[in-house]
Amino acid sequence: MEQRTLGKTGLRVSRLGVGLAEIGFQLTFAEEQKAGQVLNTALDNGITFLDTAACYDISEELIGRTVAHRRNEFVLASKCGHVTGGYEGEEWTAQTVRDSIDRSLVRLQSDVVDIMQLHSCGIDVLEKGEVIEELQKAKQAGKVRFIGYSGDNESAMWAVESGVFDTLQTSFNLTDQRAYTTGLLDKARQQGMGIICKRPIGNGAWGADKSPRAYADEYHRRAAIMQQDGPLPQAPDNRIWLALGFTLAHDAVDTAIVGTQNPDHMKSNIAWVNTLPPLSEETIAALHERFKAHDEDWVQKG
Repeated sequence: MEQRTLGKTGLRVSRLGVGLAEIGFQLTFAEEQKAGQVLNTALDNGITFLDTAACYDISEELIGRTVAHRRNEFVLASKCGHVTGGYEGEEWTAQTVRDSIDRSLVRLQSDVVDIMQLHSCGIDVLEKGEVIEELQKAKQAGKVRFIGYSGDNESAMWAVESGVFDTLQTSFNLTDQRAYTTGLLDKARQQGMGIICKRPIGNGAWGADKSPRAYADEYHRRAAIMQQDGPLPQAPDNRIWLALGFTLAHDAVDTAIVGTQNPDHMKSNIAWVNTLPPLSEETIAALHERFKAHDEDWVQKG
């Protein structure tokens, strides 16, 4: 699988990464073997980037239990800042961030997390500076190698323009293009930041009959509006590859994270990225034009 250098971190990551929210929320400890099948399938087939978070229920524990012995084969990213997992405290404080990082290291069975990200906090938290300073302390102490921000819209722009973060994780897909149209991706690239794209297939909204989950309703609404303009020129029949191919067509995106709890789906995702031809320039241009034409404050979905 194609590998990219993740901005100024120098870390090498696969263009397709794995988002581990779905495993954490939908599997149980009794299904540890299934989680292991998904993760080992990914690693066996060239994926080198795993993204999780302290608040993804048992996600960190499942990583630790199943692939900690392969730790030198992948770049590991997690997130902190929320009060979660039975922890008692106040979110977005230095103490909470410090405790969260220490807890993640135990759960992940790792001495270091490659990228620790603030998890979608607002500008008020960022401007206060307390949690940023705590991340920097963790970096100095060797608990994390690099620090990042995961979020969208004005908060993501603040994080980029601050110059203090090594990576940006933000939403970007064919129905959620504000990271592109506002110049967020370009500014992050100019800062030398590694760019991690979340929700790259837009919850499978394009071409789907209905939204399978309430949080994806907005993507399905937007897709329905954009599709009213008729067939896309030279678009592939595979609607998931249309979505993922659109995201990966943008050079600013270093890695796009897709989540699944199904080993077969993981294999399919990998096969598409490795074998299917890139989208045509005409298809990509048409998707940009349609988003621009219909964008009525279609902000990034957090």
